[in-house]
Amino acid sequence: MTTSRAPRAIIFDLDGTLVDTVGTRVDSWMAVFPKFGIDPDPEYLAPLMGSDGKYLARMVAERYGVELKPGDDAEIDIQAGAEFRVLNTHPRVLTAVSETLEGLTDRGMPWAVATSSLPDDARESVQAIGLRSMPIICDGADVEHAKPAPDLLLKAAGLLNVDAADTWYVGDSKWDMVAAKAAGMRAIAVLTGATSAEVLTESGADVIYPTMAEFRAEISPA
Repeated sequence: MTTSRAPRAIIFDLDGTLVDTVGTRVDSWMAVFPKFGIDPDPEYLAPLMGSDGKYLARMVAERYGVELKPGDDAEIDIQAGAEFRVLNTHPRVLTAVSETLEGLTDRGMPWAVATSSLPDDARESVQAIGLRSMPIICDGADVEHAKPAPDLLLKAAGLLNVDAADTWYVGDSKWDMVAAKAAGMRAIAVLTGATSAEVLTESGADVIYPTMAEFRAEISPA
């Protein structure tokens, strides 16, 4: 499963790609939606993780036939973020993540994190990885439209001073793949979240790896 020509930079999703927080994210949304008259199935919610929070709120409300008042989408997103910070006390770092990221730094490969998460949520999870220094993080507060829009990815590429066409985006969800293709980046998927290989392929994944360890093995020099 070759990744084709080498990138000038790599951008990573966060939840489900670097840290095992998809289940915690689902629990956070499940705690908030009933306050707005919505009782979603957690199995329906799981594949939606990684998308813009306001977009997710509107999508779930429509799916369950609830009409939100103006501003409810943002309020649901804010409350779900607050709930997540209560629950996300010990985010588990996925296998080979620290080694992959530190290895890129040691090789001089520019990299960043682009996540739909709100700033405090993102910072807590990135800190759990235990890197030598904090990386560039583009979060849901940095753009008007987070994933599946390409804005976060393009902003991160700009901060790294690289063209989107020379950048890989690594993620675990449909929204990551859609955003990567919209940004003109190579879409690299890892099967560490709640999305199947079939959905990732249909969403535009150029390459799929079972784990970050397999991805690291391919991009690391022999």
